[in-house]
This record gives sequence, C-alpha cells and structure tokens, in this order.
Amino acid sequence: MTKTTRILTVDDSASMRALLLHALTQSGFEVEQAEDGQVALEWLETNEVDLVITDINMPRLDGFGLIEQLRAGPLHRDKPILVLTTESSDEKKQRARQAGATGWIVKPFDAAKLASAVRRVAH
Repeated sequence: MTKTTRILTVDDSASMRALLLHALTQSGFEVEQAEDGQVALEWLETNEVDLVITDINMPRLDGFGLIEQLRAGPLHRDKPILVLTTESSDEKKQRARQAGATGWIVKPFDAAKLASAVRRVAH
C-alpha cells in the first residue's frame, strides 16, 4: 500500500486555504494548514509532511522567510517547497529560488496542474 502524500499549505487567506484543501484532498492528498509562516514553523517542529506549499505575502513571517528558515535546519533542508502566489515577477521567482523553493505556481491555480506539480516534486 502506498503512503498518502502529506502536504502543509501555508496561506493567510482562509478562502485560499479552503480552495487548496478541497483541490488537494480531491486529488488524494492529506492536507494540513497554517495561516502564516510562523504558525507553519511552530507546527513543523513537532509534525512531519512530505511537501510544503506556501504563499509569499503573509503577516508575521512571509513565504521567503519560511523557506529560508526551513532550509536552514536539518529537518526540512531537502523537503520540496512549492510557492503558490499571485506574484509572477522574475525578481520574486529568483528570490524564492535563492531561498530554496522547489517550484512556483501562480494563483489562481488549476487544481489538476497543482496536483501534477505536487506529484512531480513529492518523493
């Protein structure tokens, strides 16, 4: 039996978290949620996921900061991290890559493409 891929979605928008939850669970993934990078970091101290999907623009700790902090520690150094954001500038994409993001998806997202991206990067 194959293990279900467990994903942490990080977004300050409750409606976006609901959309992600629906799209990802419909595709057979297990989904956990956090409303910003700080909550995500605290949750990840005691929980494990296969993949993180994060927004960039959030209060307290944004997506760039979250990625940098996850990459700095041994636990999540190699964990796939997808950025899901309305931002599409090359400068932001470059900054996300430098922070350690695995991939970039622009909102609004297509559920099938999102599921396919997750399958591509999740081990």
